[in-house]
Amino acid sequence: MSEYLETEVLVIGSGIAGATVALELADRGVQVLMATRGSQPEDSNTLWAQGGIIYRGVDDSPDDLVADILRAGAGHSYPPAARILAEEGPEAVRRILIERVGVQFDRDERGELALALEGGHSKPRIVHVADYTGKAIELALIRAVQAHPNITLLIGHTAVDLLTPSHHSLNRLAVYQRRSCVGAYLFDQATRQVKRCLARETVLATGGLGQIYLRTTNPSGARGDGVAMAQRAQARVINLEFVQFHPTTFYHVNAPNLLISEAVRGAGARLVHADGRPFMQRYQPEWRDLAPRDVVARSIHQEMLAHDLTHVYLDLRSYIPREEILRHFPTIRQSLLPYGVDIAEDLVPVVPAAHYACGGVWVDEWGQSTIQHLYAVGEVACTGVHGANRLASTSLLEGVVWGSRTARYIAEHLPPRLTISPDDIPPWRDDGLDEPDPALISQDMSSIKHIMWNYVGLARTTRRLERALSELYHLETEIERFYRASKLTDALIGLRNAVRTAILVASAAWQNKRSMGAHYRE
Repeated sequence: MSEYLETEVLVIGSGIAGATVALELADRGVQVLMATRGSQPEDSNTLWAQGGIIYRGVDDSPDDLVADILRAGAGHSYPPAARILAEEGPEAVRRILIERVGVQFDRDERGELALALEGGHSKPRIVHVADYTGKAIELALIRAVQAHPNITLLIGHTAVDLLTPSHHSLNRLAVYQRRSCVGAYLFDQATRQVKRCLARETVLATGGLGQIYLRTTNPSGARGDGVAMAQRAQARVINLEFVQFHPTTFYHVNAPNLLISEAVRGAGARLVHADGRPFMQRYQPEWRDLAPRDVVARSIHQEMLAHDLTHVYLDLRSYIPREEILRHFPTIRQSLLPYGVDIAEDLVPVVPAAHYACGGVWVDEWGQSTIQHLYAVGEVACTGVHGANRLASTSLLEGVVWGSRTARYIAEHLPPRLTISPDDIPPWRDDGLDEPDPALISQDMSSIKHIMWNYVGLARTTRRLERALSELYHLETEIERFYRASKLTDALIGLRNAVRTAILVASAAWQNKRSMGAHYRE
């Protein structure tokens, strides 16, 4: 018999967006259950964010920020959403991150918040904590979450599927009701039991999908779990062709794709060849190395193709004083030293990698999806802010702003009780008899990653996309058969979600015949 849980609000995910929702709701007296698949509560994309978060620059205005967002979004950003972000963002940073959880952002010699310039921004407006801003924010939020009596935190719990009465209810007449969500099945990795978690409101905050690509800056859990679950529940998903590739991740045979923050180029570093020659001025004379990310990533890609290279280089040493490198980028320097590269002394080999999904579960200005009682916040959601290409440092801000807005809306509209009898949702039936072979999971994940990297990567063609869809559909058939015959594991759940998300991204790319932002059709 599977364990049964009940809560007022279920939050799936523990990054900046999910933690903000949980904290803001708990402060209003709402009981929250937060579930994360990570072995530590801080395991999230947020933890790895280096650069910073938008605040407000000198002589800055919401109009200026909106203009930068719309320009970076290649004309595809949703103006009302960009306006919400620009007008509510700085106050949310001050109230929640600085005052509520005490993030210690860097200060200048006058004691004012230090403001950095990043690519695509017309003026310095980014606040940061050296080069580990995401880590500082995430740890501060998690400390507050763990201390809150109204929040129950479950680690090592992977969401399997959303609970929708029209699909799961034992009352077959529920099929005639408007589609709604009443919680999720949660897989406890330690006991290998699936728990029914019923909730009046459910919030997806599962992060990104970078792990469907061969090269990515994302941690291992970013498999598209939330997008896949939402789409299986028939929520609307949009803009998934717009996968932003970060231009600069560390290239080394034995190293993961460590992110080299955009702040490095904001401080003056240049992209160069092995002989030290810069090249971005040929592609973007105006912005050069601080052009929007899709432009920089494709420019690097073009240079690699033209000169048959595996990577290019970032040159900090020639353009940034050594003391500044050591002061502002200590984490990046320490993470590369074990691989024999000192950013203060050497050229840094870099290559683009999948970084951020601009699309996701469609939500309105309050985080509501097309399914009643289901919300989405953070990278899994698509508010429309990012359009076809995300402006640097908007993602953390979007997580705080929509996390706060969603919590406010839920608190004001929380149903007085569950919208379904718990007896109507059956316990999980695990019909799988076999232990899933890790070698098969690993091989299937590798196939997904290579298909997406080669056919649905930085530059796409009709023929590549058709090949991708053909191979992915075949693979999904095999994976579904494998999934149903096997006992559940986190890796198996992730594999199933990854292939579904890969199909959604490839399908969106195939359907959009126009090059826009991060979606480039040759």
